[in-house]
Amino acid sequence: MTEHMQAELALLLDQARLEAREIPPLTRQHPDLTLRDAYAIQAEGIRLRTARGERVVGLKMGLTSEAKRRQMNLDSPVYGVLTDRMRVPAHGTLRLQGAIHPKIEPEIAFRTSRELRGRITRDQALDACASVFAAMEILDSRYLDFKYFSLPDVVADNSSSSLFVLATTERPPRELDLPHLQMVMEVNGERVQAARSDAISGDPVLSLIQLCELLEQHGQSLPAGSIVLAGAATAAHMLKPGDHVRLTVDGLGEVAVSVGT
Repeated sequence: MTEHMQAELALLLDQARLEAREIPPLTRQHPDLTLRDAYAIQAEGIRLRTARGERVVGLKMGLTSEAKRRQMNLDSPVYGVLTDRMRVPAHGTLRLQGAIHPKIEPEIAFRTSRELRGRITRDQALDACASVFAAMEILDSRYLDFKYFSLPDVVADNSSSSLFVLATTERPPRELDLPHLQMVMEVNGERVQAARSDAISGDPVLSLIQLCELLEQHGQSLPAGSIVLAGAATAAHMLKPGDHVRLTVDGLGEVAVSVGT
């Protein structure tokens, strides 16, 4: 696919996001769309957003849990980009105006203190992380029905990223048994999802390792000071106006967010 076509598709997705408008998956018109094309479209979409004043603050891993892969009928992890305007304050309120298919999922997040590049060990990943905290990601998709589309479609759409919420409690990662943290997400006081943190790639730290390998394939590294959402521990839960969502994670406290009416 030419760079011109990649730019056109990035603009199509960007306009759909700004207008909260569903479009058919890109592969319906472009069945030859490759994963490399998709990451180029994603990067161009982020360039459009930074040109409007957004600032990249980190990355997210997607499709890291078996439950999530089954939900989306997809089979390997991917990454997307986080910007400052996607962050919702802990215990804050998010608005569904402009959303198409908003869903929320429980996550573990890291903050890096040094650059990570290429193939790294678990110890190197931990040494490069200043802190770990509970987080939730709000997903959305510009595609019709938000299900059953291809991996290139997902990646091109910035891996369905929309918003994210970070807990205010941060801990040094070596203080916790990171693969064995119980995670419980409640909506309006009712438990809707629960899992142990090893549902995220078998170990949330492995998401960092996988992310660095994916970035290396595109000649990139993970910068110091990045926020990294390690991926969902469960399938995502659909949001509706008035919802109050709370995630509690062993050793990391809780993080909550409300949905405006």
